[in-house]
Amino acid sequence: MIHTCCTFWLSFCSSNIINHFFCDVLPLLALSCSDTSINEIVTFALMSCITVSSFVTVLLSYVYIISTIVQFRSAEGWHKVFSTCSFHLTSVVLFFGTLLFTYLRPTSSYSMDRDKVTSVFYTLVIPMLNPLIYSLRNTEVKDALRKAVNKLQTNS
Repeated sequence: MIHTCCTFWLSFCSSNIINHFFCDVLPLLALSCSDTSINEIVTFALMSCITVSSFVTVLLSYVYIISTIVQFRSAEGWHKVFSTCSFHLTSVVLFFGTLLFTYLRPTSSYSMDRDKVTSVFYTLVIPMLNPLIYSLRNTEVKDALRKAVNKLQTNS
């Protein structure tokens, strides 16, 4: 809502075609022919608060998970939990890393093409990672995948 209200104060005098994967704040600001410094400050402030607080919340939950894991006596239990958490934490870091890269950098380094790639990455690729990672940890899925690969190799 804040971005929408700030956008109403902008003037758009050239093309109305957004060269981007979806209608995002920064590509919209690039189309404006008026001063967008207040919008950029608002974007930076909001994204800083939202992204950093979400990332800290996720990291705190992992601190609690790790403190619980340390109490386990079984090395096998440690291995299972750490392997699952490490995959999930990797996707979380990739997600927040691309968000930070996109929204928390100076506008002088803004590149529409680079931002299209990163936006596809954090809107499509990373959300698909978790189901893929967790399904590949399932023994039945692994066995079905092996059978499918073997069948393809024998048919080739």
